[in-house]
Amino acid sequence: MAPKYYIVKKKILEMIDREEVGPDGMVPSERELMSMFEVSRITAKKAVDDLVKEGYLYRIQGKGTFIKNDTLNQDLVSITSCTEDIAKMGMTPSKQLLAAEVMAADQARMRKLQLCRGDKVFMVKRVYSADNHPLNLTTTYLPCKLFPGIEGYDFGAESIYHVLESKYNTRITKATRTIEAVLAADEVSEILKIDEGEPILLFRAVTLGIVNGKEIPIETFKSYYRTDKLKFYINQVK
Repeated sequence: MAPKYYIVKKKILEMIDREEVGPDGMVPSERELMSMFEVSRITAKKAVDDLVKEGYLYRIQGKGTFIKNDTLNQDLVSITSCTEDIAKMGMTPSKQLLAAEVMAADQARMRKLQLCRGDKVFMVKRVYSADNHPLNLTTTYLPCKLFPGIEGYDFGAESIYHVLESKYNTRITKATRTIEAVLAADEVSEILKIDEGEPILLFRAVTLGIVNGKEIPIETFKSYYRTDKLKFYINQVK
């Protein structure tokens, strides 16, 4: 059985992942965590201390503990698929579909994709490999109302962007991406076959496209990249 502090830590990470608390938002105090999860103050403090050390949270003396802001917005990489990126690096790409399901859009997805309460999204989780070595874990969310029947495609084999362009007449235009350094934990370290606590890069993005003559958000995703297998370069145009 996992230590209690580890369970509390995982619950806080889930709050961050679901964006229940936005960037620079305050997380529950140690006393609140004690009440929420029925743990001692020492357990709550250790969970928070670990997340501060790992770069997920930061403290302000006398005010509290906050979610680390990840709003560094730059066009860090071009709008291409992960498969194309790997091929451009001279390696053989492959991908494995881990999960695909239709679900209700949560608050974060409603905000990013400009959806209404009750709207559905199609979630696709895949791991991409280069020369058979896992490189990144990507979870993508697509609005079902824009792409009816999208769940019928096999994204273990097909490209999401190719399907959107060829089957739904969508022209992808631009993306807003953020990047932050985090430490691998739980599922991410297991899937990417790296040690827990190893530094990795986390990309988040909202992709825009032209649908029925209007530019709107068509996709949001997050990608965890191994840093021992990959380097990123930024091309600046003056």
